Amino acid sequence: MKDYIDKFLRYLKVEKAVSPHTLRAYKKDLEEFIRFIKANLEDIEIADIRGFIAEQIKRGLNKTTASRRLACVRSFYRFLYREGYTRTNPAKFISNPKLPKLLPRFLSVDDVFNLVERPSGPGFINARDRAILELLYSSGLRVSEISGLFIDDINIRDGFLKVRGKGRKERIVPIGSKAIDAIKSCLAERVTLKSNESFLFLNRRGKRLNERGVRRIVVKYARITGISGKIGPHSLRHTFATHLLQSGADLRVIQELLGHSSLSTTQKYTHLDVTHLIDVYDKAHPFAKEKDDDVS
Repeated sequence: MKDYIDKFLRYLKVEKAVSPHTLRAYKKDLEEFIRFIKANLEDIEIADIRGFIAEQIKRGLNKTTASRRLACVRSFYRFLYREGYTRTNPAKFISNPKLPKLLPRFLSVDDVFNLVERPSGPGFINARDRAILELLYSSGLRVSEISGLFIDDINIRDGFLKVRGKGRKERIVPIGSKAIDAIKSCLAERVTLKSNESFLFLNRRGKRLNERGVRRIVVKYARITGISGKIGPHSLRHTFATHLLQSGADLRVIQELLGHSSLSTTQKYTHLDVTHLIDVYDKAHPFAKEKDDDVS
């Protein structure tokens, strides 16, 4: 079974160009699946896979992670069946666990302004951190996309960048003026590192700043700013999309900017916008403020 997993992971890396983070997650999921099943490839049936998911939930795994593991097993068997390694696909007709509808976390305008302005003062680190925060909010990039940006991907004169998203799909994303200014400052300061790296964002040693490093930067400044709750790069991506929608941007435009392959993925922001409208109504409408009085 291990050989088949290695083939599958190689396929994901080479053909699908998935991120290292996704590869690690899929490898872990399939290793967990093997430990539970303990059977030959051809002997695995639908009941075995259902039992695996049920056992995961019984152990306390949340349904979102269990659903992801089922998606991994499905993708694995789809690959095996297509390549002729197995005669059947027992995972094909298994439905996902019912998931709660969780709305993504986003920041208020005041909070996000305070966050991106927190890195200040001279020096490469402050300039880099400010540029990362400004770009995350200005363009709604994924953390992997931020980490993978090259200097040549940025068109400072015309105010846009070229992004390589999931599955190597390229898209053009505009950059706000504040993000452009922050990137200029970052590039001016990075000369002190004397690095020949072509990546835009570097660590202290002059090497590419990885995804974990970007996450640490966002978490660090969210904590310093005093923003409560769990905040990371994805929170700024959600904030970018939500603020655009609240300002009247078309959902199709937001889909293109975020690099979503399906509009249904982008439509979750309509739920956020409804929540926002209700909140505005409750605060602004005089009847909404009235307290219930005893009426006889």
